Amino acid sequence: MPISVLVAYGTTNGSTAQIAEAVAEVLRKEGLTADTAPAGSVKDVTRYDAVVVGGGLYAGRWHKDARRFVRRNRSALAARPLWFFSSGPLDATASERDIPPVPGVRRTMTRLDARGHVTFGGCLVEGAKGRIAGMILRSGKGGDFRNFPEIEAWAARVAGELAKERQTT
Repeated sequence: MPISVLVAYGTTNGSTAQIAEAVAEVLRKEGLTADTAPAGSVKDVTRYDAVVVGGGLYAGRWHKDARRFVRRNRSALAARPLWFFSSGPLDATASERDIPPVPGVRRTMTRLDARGHVTFGGCLVEGAKGRIAGMILRSGKGGDFRNFPEIEAWAARVAGELAKERQTT
């Protein structure tokens, strides 16, 4: 029976959802079963063998839906393999160096014994919701800084860890 993975995400304008879909697609290609869902819509994680949670970064904090999801499901998440990703820098820094998790995510990782975290570049393009987003775009600082080959490579590493673990049990 294939390993089943939930990829839950918190997003405002859809960029983090697209990253979550890319992660899930790689997991599927690697032979796992993977579902994606907005973090606010997930009612139960116990049917999954592992969970990946992603959140867009806004003013140095993870998206509220991702934070609430983790809080609501903390016991179940602590009992299974867990990875986090963040999406946010509106420049090339995420592709140039490892960006550590923001403090709230780092604390949660420690509490839940998460196996890893990565920060991917963000995406903010015309039509984005929010007053701050509009100000950022008007200042010329928007754009798409996601690096899908990096996202796919990270997802393949997650799949590899899960497959290796399955072989040893």
